[in-house]
Amino acid sequence: MAAMLKRVRRRAAKAPPIAGRFAIVASEYNARYVDGMLRAAREELKRAGATEIQVVRVPGAFEIPVVAGALARQHPGWDAVICLGVIMQGQTSHAQHVGEAVTLALSQIAVQSGVPMIHEVLVFTSEEQAPVRCLSRDFNRGAEAAQTAWRMARVMGEVRSAEDEIPF
Repeated sequence: MAAMLKRVRRRAAKAPPIAGRFAIVASEYNARYVDGMLRAAREELKRAGATEIQVVRVPGAFEIPVVAGALARQHPGWDAVICLGVIMQGQTSHAQHVGEAVTLALSQIAVQSGVPMIHEVLVFTSEEQAPVRCLSRDFNRGAEAAQTAWRMARVMGEVRSAEDEIPF
């Protein structure tokens, strides 16, 4: 199973510092796994040179978009908001509905606000899937989310700079 996963590359140490501001919204539910992703995300952002990292904990995955949206509206703005959660599939379709609702809400917030929402709210069909993606060093989705956040911060910075140069 692990062979199918993408290894997390440690690019942040080679890249110039990003000096960015990043928020992380992390679910308290399934804390063992979310905490593993949170630790990895913070380490990766620090390694990349982030100047500010704010962590906000919410009760569950469904609450993540409300806080992520509030953070996206703050001024000065965040360069990216990382959203971390773990949803375990049970005997009903509840997990799928929550996962889809969170995905839709985060994509809408990102498009409307222009602030990248880094989506690592993971839905697992069994608890056996969670440790390799949330607790391992090689495949940790928290580290991957942080890398995506700082890369998007750079991309958005370049896009905004280009917008400033376009005469209207």
